[in-house]
Amino acid sequence: MEKNTEINNTAIGQRIREERKKLGLSREEFAEIVELSDYYVGQLERGERQMSLPVLVKISNCLHISLDYLIFGKNPYNAYYIHDSHDSYNTFDRNKNAEIDNLLNKCSPKELELIKKLIKTILPYINKN
Repeated sequence: MEKNTEINNTAIGQRIREERKKLGLSREEFAEIVELSDYYVGQLERGERQMSLPVLVKISNCLHISLDYLIFGKNPYNAYYIHDSHDSYNTFDRNKNAEIDNLLNKCSPKELELIKKLIKTILPYINKN
């Protein structure tokens, strides 16, 4: 039984674009985080270029997705990723996060959107280690 191991750069590029958008990042912001040019990221997203293994790893880490998903569109063992959860903040102990709750409750909807975008932007930097 032979598995289909053909690499589809167009499909990989579409997954990169979809996951980047889930994080609320522009192509320019994403390129800056992964330390690539936005032109090169655009080529990757359109499937015009094939990336090296280090770039694949950097992109999958930044987007919080597995290499399996990035390359083949499949999550191994139904892996769980942070952006898959719509209510992940609520799973934390509320007593430990009372200060955060108090600050967020004082924010306008526009400020909350900005905070959400900031969190999504810094997550890749926090998870580099």
